Amino acid sequence: MGISDLIAGFIQQELDAADDGMVELQRGDLAQKFNCVPSQINYVMSTRFSPEHGYIVESRRGGNGYIRITRVRIDRKTLLMQVINSIGDTLDAQSAKAITSNLADSGAIEPGTAKLLLAAISENALRDIPKELRNIVRASIFKQVMIYAI
Repeated sequence: MGISDLIAGFIQQELDAADDGMVELQRGDLAQKFNCVPSQINYVMSTRFSPEHGYIVESRRGGNGYIRITRVRIDRKTLLMQVINSIGDTLDAQSAKAITSNLADSGAIEPGTAKLLLAAISENALRDIPKELRNIVRASIFKQVMIYAI
């Protein structure tokens, strides 16, 4: 089990124990507890506790900095709309794969839809598009599929 899994497991236990589905943690304390750099904590926050996974993460840096994680229960349509709104004008292949995987894992989209979406926005599918435009086209296709999935 990697350090990211240990950190995520600890945070998940804290959330499960919290009555209100919210936990506030000190980034420095977590880094010290798991003997890692604070950026490792940031990585866990961005990959394991994202809106696609059903969490809102608020962060404040500095001496009294904290990380506040709130578990939210939102319907599928709202989740997909949040994803659409968070993408922006460009989307790289790696981010698209991660978002699609998170959506499929959470049940927001069907596994078959996820596979088709990834095929449609793959580097191979976009090979005739100039490299500097691929992320723009990928974002557009991704958003259109999400809108259709709603």
